[in-house]
Parts: sequence; structure tokens; C-alpha cells
Amino acid sequence: MKLLLIFFASIVSISSYAQSASSKTILFFGDSITAGLGVDKSKAFPALIQNKIDSAGINYEVINGGLSGETSAGGLRRIDWVLQREIDIMILELGGNDGLRGIDLADTRQNLQQIINKVQTKYPDVRIILAGMQVPPNLGQEYTREFQQIYPDLAEENGLPLIPGILDKLGGNEALMQSDGIHPTVEGHKVIANNIWQTLEPMLM
Repeated sequence: MKLLLIFFASIVSISSYAQSASSKTILFFGDSITAGLGVDKSKAFPALIQNKIDSAGINYEVINGGLSGETSAGGLRRIDWVLQREIDIMILELGGNDGLRGIDLADTRQNLQQIINKVQTKYPDVRIILAGMQVPPNLGQEYTREFQQIYPDLAEENGLPLIPGILDKLGGNEALMQSDGIHPTVEGHKVIANNIWQTLEPMLM
């Protein structure tokens, strides 16, 4: 029931953007990192990216399509609904929960590829940025290494820009990570936003 309520909250958030007359949109499609779990949504990195866009006077609107607890399989099930709103750019940030649950790596790779395929089929001119993810080494070095390799492989195979490990600069810093060691603080979201902006900004000009 809790997950269902979170899902509907995400729907309401996205639907509110659907009323906008903005001509171009950027979809951040991900899990609790994107959703901003543990911080006010206005302080999560998608909102901070919107602030940067507004300050630059660029005609783009950000859609926060993050859903806490989302796996790559859940994202694949959800993407068709989200794509009812036309998008121009998508930042794909999924797979971290797969790694935490030890989901088969082939399944994660396939799910992410199918999400990419669906987006490109629906909107052939869309530009996709892939956000690389990491997992703790508790499932073994081989699993950890192969999981991390999914993202550069998919980026190369699909010709996508890659942001390698959007949480890389946050690890081990208590000011940037919440006590769970997984989710960014407000300051951590600022670091992520700046990291993403380096790749995203040239696409908007």
C-alpha cells in the first residue's frame, strides 16, 4: 500500500507538469535518488537543474519521474505511462535497487535497454543521458564490477553520453550523504546537480 501511495504521488507530480505550455521537456527517470527521498523535493537535484535552466533563461521544463524503491523492471513497466507526455531529453537513473537486491545482471541490462528502446521508438529525436550507478561490495567483487560495467556498455552500444557514477563524489562524506549511506543530503543533491549540469547544459544551447 505504501509503495502504491508513493506511485500515485509521483503521478500527481508528473501530471502537474503536463498542464504546462513549455515547448521542451527534460525527464529525470529514476528511483529514490531522483525522487529526493529524505529531502524536500524542491531541494532534489531535478529541481536544482530546473533552477539552473530558469536562471539561464532556457525554455525547458523538468519532469521529476523518480519513484522511491523503483527497480529497472518497475521502470520498464512505468515508462509507457510517463511517455504520454512528449519529452526532448531523458536522464535515466535506474538500477541501483537492482544491485542492492542482487537481481540478475542480465535482467537489469535488458530492462534498461528496453527502456531506452521504448523512449527512442516513441520519440526518435529524444536525447538520452545515462547515469551510471554503483553498489556496495557485499555481493562480491565480481558482481560489483559487472554491475558497474553495465552502464558504460549500454552507453557505448547506444551512443549515449554517460555520467559515470552520479554518487561517486559523495561517498564517505557525512555532509553529502544521509545516515543510511545511500541517499544524498541537500548538499549532496547540489553536487549531483552540478555534475549532471556539465553534461546537460551543452544539449540545451
